[in-house]
Amino acid sequence: MAAAVTAARAGRGGLRSAPRYGQPRGSRGGGRLLCPASCGGGAPAVAVAAASSQPAAGEEEPYCMELVRKRDYEGFLCSLLLPAESRSSVFALRAFNIELAQIKDAVTQKTIGLMRIEFWRKAVEDIYRDNAPQQPVARELWKAIKRQNLTKKWLMKIIDEREKNLDDRAYRNINELEAYAENTQSALLYLTLEILGVKDIHADHAASHIGKAQGIVTCLRATPYHASRGKVFLPVDMCMLHSVSQEDFIRHKQEQKVKDVIYDVASQAHVHLEHARSFRKNVPVKAFPAFLYTVALEDYLNKIQKADFNIFHPSLHRKSPLLPLQLYIRSWKKTY
Repeated sequence: MAAAVTAARAGRGGLRSAPRYGQPRGSRGGGRLLCPASCGGGAPAVAVAAASSQPAAGEEEPYCMELVRKRDYEGFLCSLLLPAESRSSVFALRAFNIELAQIKDAVTQKTIGLMRIEFWRKAVEDIYRDNAPQQPVARELWKAIKRQNLTKKWLMKIIDEREKNLDDRAYRNINELEAYAENTQSALLYLTLEILGVKDIHADHAASHIGKAQGIVTCLRATPYHASRGKVFLPVDMCMLHSVSQEDFIRHKQEQKVKDVIYDVASQAHVHLEHARSFRKNVPVKAFPAFLYTVALEDYLNKIQKADFNIFHPSLHRKSPLLPLQLYIRSWKKTY
């Protein structure tokens, strides 16, 4: 793919502007940026243990909304722009994803993480038997499943992939990172499409690519946080290609070879966004609200491009004040 192509990088000295996506790192252009806007988020939120106090009956929905607002602000904004009849189900879905995503950072022993994963696996099994556990997110997820008859397979894929991710090792290659993103972020989009009542092969293809782009961007955004804890999860093959070690990221080195790794990974996310848009003419308009997250992805890719692919640049850790407006405009235009 174009993103992984390592073209000639001669003439890097004295850079005045970052390269455009799909353009060799050594070439420069004064044309407009390919990825507009910015990704609004700071460093990943540190996972925390579940709240000790459970909400009273009937308060599960606001509980899920607040959890999403705190842990997935961009997802929260996107969910607010969904049709009213779909909103509560999507918040339940996103809260479920957050509960699973934060396990890895919330535990110090893999065994405890596996126990929490097993709780959610059993919870989903029980939900489909109409016997949801007395846990606020599980209760809301049960309501969503009853309302929209959500496919169990996608929920189980998310659980299974989060379980594999507890191994705490770097992705061997970009394909492994994409597979993880497909089984988590793309699966979440497939379920969102079901909530919106969309059954369309073109929408599914777009969701697959957007989910992969989101997984790659999430990996990039998490890199400074993970590096501060002595861990790096970027694809090993891309690091080896540029003779970059994990220690280079942990020590916050800003050599050109480190930026080249980030460029290749970010470009792969850009390629997936472009592929998703290639289906736009055939995707039902009803599906577009599910894909609003592309605004946040564009936002981050644009900011990292302006930072010349310096993954530690301060601008990447600030929320974009214009993101809500950008999301609203994209929603009003009914596009993605």
